[in-house]
Amino acid sequence: MYGLWKPRVLGAWRVPAAGPVILAVNHSHNIDGPMLMGTAPRPVHFLIKKEAFTGPLGPFLEGIGQLKVDRESADRAAITEALGVLEHGGVLGIFPEGTRGEGDFASLRAGLAYFAVRSGAPIVPVAVLGSAERRSRLVRGLPPLRSRVDVVFGDAFEAGDGSGRRTRKALDEATVRIQQRLGAHLADAKRLTGR
Repeated sequence: MYGLWKPRVLGAWRVPAAGPVILAVNHSHNIDGPMLMGTAPRPVHFLIKKEAFTGPLGPFLEGIGQLKVDRESADRAAITEALGVLEHGGVLGIFPEGTRGEGDFASLRAGLAYFAVRSGAPIVPVAVLGSAERRSRLVRGLPPLRSRVDVVFGDAFEAGDGSGRRTRKALDEATVRIQQRLGAHLADAKRLTGR
């Protein structure tokens, strides 16, 4: 990432140095995941759609510890693998919106709340800004080479209410809390970077 673009990483010290943690990342461009993997202070295991695991990219993604998920159903194998990453004190990366979009955390799926409440792992909000502002003339699907992309880590927080409940209502309440925190972090990151 540092060879192709000019990432500016802010607040990486906010990621706990050890123990399980979930990085909740906004998603407006294809390079957001690789950008975070290349700039995060700890190795990150992302849940990535199974369609990306084709050709030579498949063994590469598996080799660097990424997790294949079927987005069409409740993929129990992927859920078990993701919880295993957290149980072993690893870092799980999640795009809470489920797919690429505006990158504004406007519509969260329940997956992030489930993993956070079930594992007890803190969530660190991450804003990747600048990846979708302009397109390269050489490769239309990428930002211009050597352009600046900001990766801003926020303060870790707990998603649950402390009761340990994992009911549908508790997950819905956690999702609302998460959305408020992620939205506030994104607004702060935009002010901080001037984007």
